[in-house]
Amino acid sequence: MTGPQSRADTRKLLEVRDLRKHFPIRKGLTRRKVGQVRAVDGVSFELLEGETLGLVGESGCGKTTTAHCILRGLEPTSGRILFRMDSGEVVDLAELDESQLRPLRKQMQMIFQDPFSSLNPRMTLLQIVGEPLLVHGVASARQRRQRVAELLELVGLSPDHMRRFPHAFSGGQRQRIGIARALALQPRLIVADEPVSALDVSVQAQVLNLLMQLQDKLKLSYVFVAHDLSVMRHICDRVAVMYLGRIVETAPTEQLFSAPRHPYTAALLAAVPAPDPRVRSQNEPLSGEVADPADPPAGCHFHPRCPHAEERCRQQMPQLEAISPGHEVRCHLARQLTLEGVEIPAAKGSS
Repeated sequence: MTGPQSRADTRKLLEVRDLRKHFPIRKGLTRRKVGQVRAVDGVSFELLEGETLGLVGESGCGKTTTAHCILRGLEPTSGRILFRMDSGEVVDLAELDESQLRPLRKQMQMIFQDPFSSLNPRMTLLQIVGEPLLVHGVASARQRRQRVAELLELVGLSPDHMRRFPHAFSGGQRQRIGIARALALQPRLIVADEPVSALDVSVQAQVLNLLMQLQDKLKLSYVFVAHDLSVMRHICDRVAVMYLGRIVETAPTEQLFSAPRHPYTAALLAAVPAPDPRVRSQNEPLSGEVADPADPPAGCHFHPRCPHAEERCRQQMPQLEAISPGHEVRCHLARQLTLEGVEIPAAKGSS
């Protein structure tokens, strides 16, 4: 894998600081607030130009909520979302109202998880892919047709099909349509919310390869959300592991896979199917269920499921600590534990 410093400009495109998203719990006829769900609870990370950062974790860990907050699909409870525009000016997306956000939408787009529900079945490909151009008034009808044809070719579809409706295409082709729509306004940041999880495995590889080709050709930066670490290994420069609304480990992909330092990361890696079925992981499988984000356990949120937990883990919340350049871990025992990683058979971008 090529390191982020060599394949990306050292300037930050996106910096998220202490992002929080809490959903109120209301009961009774008066809808009185009786608690809150801490879906995202103090997330911080940065993204360099040309880089792919993965957000991974079990269902309910807050990764998708984080992704939607970045693009203001959801209103953050608190925190800062610093985005460097193409002019070089840095703006805090969390502080902007809708009228101020609208011009910035051209530079930030999302690829959605489900290619079946994210496309309007009553619109043709010309209308679907050309809609962002129409909404932002950046092209005439003739120019929109030309741009849609270019985008369809770019994602491996025929421009001759632009008059067809989504039902005429397979799942992989529909996701390519969604990618074309996301690229219509020439964005710099793409947030991909589990873009291959609804596809067959063979099609997943094709879409992932397409995303990497587009990144190199168009100089894109990705925040890539997934629950499958095998996918992360294929496409990401760095990976941030989330548990119960917080990042528990961040590292370059090779380092995370070969030498995890958080027990939760090691447990996720142990669940990745090995190419050789005769090879068995020495890591113990996770026990128990993910804690309730409305009532998280004291201390380290992971301690009820952690086989290495000590008394201080039950009482004190560990801070995110840098244990080596680019490798941060939220664990009291990170410097003491020796955890098993997995072999990485292929590097990102290798032929």
